[in-house]
Amino acid sequence: MAKKKGPVIIVTPDDIHAELAEAAMRRGMHVLVAKPLVKTLTEHYRLLAIAQQQGVLLATEMHKRFDPIYADARDRAPGFGDFSYFYSYMSQPRSQLETFHQWAGQASDISYYLNSHHVDWLIWTLMGLARPECVTANAATGVAVAHLGYPMEDTINLNVQWRNLASGSLGMSLHTASWIAPKSDVHSQQRFFYMGQQGELQVDQAHRGYSVAEESSGYVSPNPQFMKYLPSDNNFSGQNAYGYQSIERFIEATARYRTGQADINDSALATADNTLQCTAILAAGRLSLDKGGQPVTIEYNSHTEQLFYFVTFLGFYSMFKFYHGCLGLKPQAKS
Repeated sequence: MAKKKGPVIIVTPDDIHAELAEAAMRRGMHVLVAKPLVKTLTEHYRLLAIAQQQGVLLATEMHKRFDPIYADARDRAPGFGDFSYFYSYMSQPRSQLETFHQWAGQASDISYYLNSHHVDWLIWTLMGLARPECVTANAATGVAVAHLGYPMEDTINLNVQWRNLASGSLGMSLHTASWIAPKSDVHSQQRFFYMGQQGELQVDQAHRGYSVAEESSGYVSPNPQFMKYLPSDNNFSGQNAYGYQSIERFIEATARYRTGQADINDSALATADNTLQCTAILAAGRLSLDKGGQPVTIEYNSHTEQLFYFVTFLGFYSMFKFYHGCLGLKPQAKS
């Protein structure tokens, strides 16, 4: 086991998260990675194994877990009975295509970048209550390819079939992400609707009853709950914002590691071991797109509850083994 050092925060294009996280952990460093943690379950299981071997903390920076409205919704949702339906939408302006032109549509896609937020919220909310079993993805194209000159999706939709563990009843979720939105009053439109069998809730994260209009910048809907950029009395005052807290809580957790308190009880931390289903859904969505929109099944080991990852396509069958079991995607043949 390597001697534990200070924490590292990785904010890079998605396709090099795994390489950098592995290098840091092998040097005894705790690692926080900007979402998504990784793009494949192979990478996720490998990093999880290394983190356990090195005795370090590995987590994803999922700041919506610290949003007080999202956290309250997470605590309320189980009181609505079995999960039934969820819809999320998140977008950013098409100017992001230029910002991310060196990797957009090549090293990663808009689903990994934005759908990861609400997929993570749902798996966090339904942890131990329901699990994803099948993912189908489809996409819209046209704007990005005209802007950047190579094939990529403008908007990606993930349709996920869930099963409630206690009753066996089915639920479904739809996650839509886009980076061709027009310029508006917010940088990111983001909202969701959750329905249980006994209740429902909806959140408009982009608009919180606060608007500002200036001659120079026009009409905007700021969100100081995410990060308060303006100082108070010439002092930094963003420490109570959830964008700040998501990093602060990770740093506090690494301090507990250094003092020998290795048991992390902060359920809001998106650690590598409680986000496997998030990676499974995102990876299944990418595979579904690559296979022309085929449904992709997520299978589980009934004895250990470890995810099984199978791939079958056009009559061929293969199984990929990973740490602590197998996780795979099984594209279903089209009729």
